[in-house]
Amino acid sequence: MKKYLITLMTIFSLGQFAFIQPVSAQNPRVTIPDFADLVERASPAVVNIRTTEKVVVQQAQGGIPGMSEDQAEFFRRFFGVPIPGLPNGPKQAQPNPGKPQEADRGVGSGFIIESNGLILTNAHVVEGATTIYVTLTDKREFKAKLLGMDKRTDVAVVKIDARDLPKLPLGDSSRVRVGEWVLAIGSPFGLENTVTAGIVSAKSRDTGDYLPFIQTDVAVNPGNSGGPLLNTAGQVIGINSQIFSRSGGYMGISFAIPIDEAMRVADQLRTNGKMTRGRIGVALGEMTKDVAESLGLGKPRGAYVRNVEPGGPAAAGGIESGDVILSFNGRDIAKSTDLPRVVGETKPGTSVPVQVWRKGGTRDLTVTVTDAESTQAANKKSDAPAPNSNSANALGVAVSELSDSKKKDLNIKGGVEVTGLGEGPLARAGIRPGDVIIRVADADITGVKQFEALVKGLDANKAVPVFIRRADSTLVVPVRPK
Repeated sequence: MKKYLITLMTIFSLGQFAFIQPVSAQNPRVTIPDFADLVERASPAVVNIRTTEKVVVQQAQGGIPGMSEDQAEFFRRFFGVPIPGLPNGPKQAQPNPGKPQEADRGVGSGFIIESNGLILTNAHVVEGATTIYVTLTDKREFKAKLLGMDKRTDVAVVKIDARDLPKLPLGDSSRVRVGEWVLAIGSPFGLENTVTAGIVSAKSRDTGDYLPFIQTDVAVNPGNSGGPLLNTAGQVIGINSQIFSRSGGYMGISFAIPIDEAMRVADQLRTNGKMTRGRIGVALGEMTKDVAESLGLGKPRGAYVRNVEPGGPAAAGGIESGDVILSFNGRDIAKSTDLPRVVGETKPGTSVPVQVWRKGGTRDLTVTVTDAESTQAANKKSDAPAPNSNSANALGVAVSELSDSKKKDLNIKGGVEVTGLGEGPLARAGIRPGDVIIRVADADITGVKQFEALVKGLDANKAVPVFIRRADSTLVVPVRPK
């Protein structure tokens, strides 16, 4: 069954919780926190956000915009839904058919961080909106101005023209502890000021997004997007953003953007209207246990570089495909997903120290970070290689020399191209004709004769890393020669 991460842009239901009071010799009177006072203080600063967009309305023959006559009849017969324009519903002509008109787009949440009307929410709540309406708990409604949004972190800042508004204090998400009580307030399914509680179930949860999330078991649903996640002191520690679901509804796991990360983005959005982050021009791959052991790292760590952008900052700084970045600007890189966050926080134009693992040892390099908005594209070409070896070697491959033009196209200095596969370890590892072998263990491949001699000298009892160039990626394949 497929699993989905779902953003929460249309609403959430109250969950019922059964609690066990912990009792111990040290804390014989531990009680469950009473959230009533906290909710009373925090709720006035949580807002409902409604958005609209311009759509072209067509006059449907069945009498309802955007719905065919067959669809309208289905709803009338099987659900008893009155359809305008049909016998069981009033006739309703559409004004100015074929012209753009404003229509409801979605519902989300937000919270006030400054008394002058500055509001934090999710980017997906306001993205594509023609008009943003903010409704306070006292039922006042304002048109809001979008100051900026960053889709990569899913953070947006909007402003309403109001003064002396209640605001929420901000906490320190770096001090959040797994197991502590938390509270969510939002507008699930458009139900304003809905409150649910739970605990933090994990920290720094990677979901494939740019930021590490706070994972909780607080019940949140579509419409909670942009609402605050509060600690028991009433401080915001996160912005509710996503749920983990197979059904589309809440299933016990929800994710919040850490407030420290969100405010770092928000500060740039309110000042510049956009987020500026650094880049170095590398594509990363997963560092597995087998790859780490074959490279001599011992345990999986660092960010494995599978490709380096030609002419990019990393290439200029000496980083190569197949390197493992162990630290960046003095910060250790535990896994590949850490590197984009660390690089993104670095100011463009800054030269930083980078430590990489290459050929069994560390190397210290310096890379100048550039703006992530700048991109570079390269056209890839392929040459037809002429085979000039056979597959009767310990790796079970036939290879050919690379032309100078292909080396240039692939941005590599040397290597041999795989032209045939026998019953060998590389075939079993998924290597295919057209792949280019650029390194075996710590030896760079310069040509067919050198490759064949190198393979003959491999220890059949020891796994070695073989570096493969495939299109614009470098793969590390640990193999044991036959």
